[in-house]
Amino acid sequence: MVGSTANLSGMPLWLLAELTYRCPLQCPYCSNPLEIASYKNELSTDDWLKVLREARKLGAMQLGLSGGEPLVRKDLELIVKEGADLGYYSNLITSGVGMDEERVVALKEAGLDHIQISFQASDKELNDFLGGTSSFQHKLDMARAVKANNYPMVLNIVIHRQNIDHIEDILKMTVELKADYVELASTQYYGWSALNVNSLLPSREQLERAESIAHAYQDQYRNKMKILYIVPDYYETRPKACMNGWGSVFLTIAPDGRALPCHAAASIPDIEFPNVKDRSINYIWNDSDAFNKFRGFGWMKDPCRTCPEKEKDFGGCRCQAFKLTGDATNADPVCSKSPHHQKLSDKVAGLQDVHQLQGAPIVFRNMSNSKSLSDNSD
Repeated sequence: MVGSTANLSGMPLWLLAELTYRCPLQCPYCSNPLEIASYKNELSTDDWLKVLREARKLGAMQLGLSGGEPLVRKDLELIVKEGADLGYYSNLITSGVGMDEERVVALKEAGLDHIQISFQASDKELNDFLGGTSSFQHKLDMARAVKANNYPMVLNIVIHRQNIDHIEDILKMTVELKADYVELASTQYYGWSALNVNSLLPSREQLERAESIAHAYQDQYRNKMKILYIVPDYYETRPKACMNGWGSVFLTIAPDGRALPCHAAASIPDIEFPNVKDRSINYIWNDSDAFNKFRGFGWMKDPCRTCPEKEKDFGGCRCQAFKLTGDATNADPVCSKSPHHQKLSDKVAGLQDVHQLQGAPIVFRNMSNSKSLSDNSD
């Protein structure tokens, strides 16, 4: 097992349960895999309860309930209750579509700690266009219902070229909704968002303007709400410490039961990821080849191997390294020390032609055409 050392595995402190890839929205920046239509054999309720128990026994404390849209699962409250009984701090990551005030109350009674609601934009027209369905007013209603039921008000807005120039209006909306925590998360280019990078990647000028506005709001509202603004990787010169290192603290379970070190790890095709239907969480985390493949530093080659910053960034993102270079053991091309960094910089520069970007078609996430798209995604 490459790079395997038991004392580096730690505990899976954060468990992300991707309960389903089904979703009523069709966001073109979705990071779900293109082949979502092939994920038909979702884990059963009992399977998920078993996952929660095994992961908690191994040390997991934070439970994220995600998708797709987790509200599609009719057993969501049962899963939430089991998580609460086991002592998890649980977070529902949702579009709000499929929820009403009665269900907000039911989730509270089941023991849910935290609800994060996503918006596509700050106005109905753009929000509904990007989501592919009329949802804006319902999202507003659900955000207010969350606040009324004494949850922390947590809002997430994925930022990209189509909405970045609206960032001040977006922040005004979060103020009006009395948000406690706002995440302005720049699009990460996996799955459907990778397919739409020509339409979604902002210009450097747009990013600088948006960052300036975000910082102004951070200063103005520092005692009222926390605002997190994340710059896209493609504009950085040093990689982020992705998941704090492969197989370090983060465990994702996909809807079909595959265990992943991050939600995008399945995009690396030469790794056989174990399934919770076949193996225990203990085995998957500590002994599987997949989770040990990039754990620690033994797998690294230069420039990462001899880099003094390797214990800070762990070589960056393995999925991004594979996507942009074809080899997951390469340094993340975001890093200026990577021999592939200039190629990425040239690619980003080539996407800055406003006329080209304005004319780029948008492919919306859709279960019915996902298989044909994935077959032709190369």
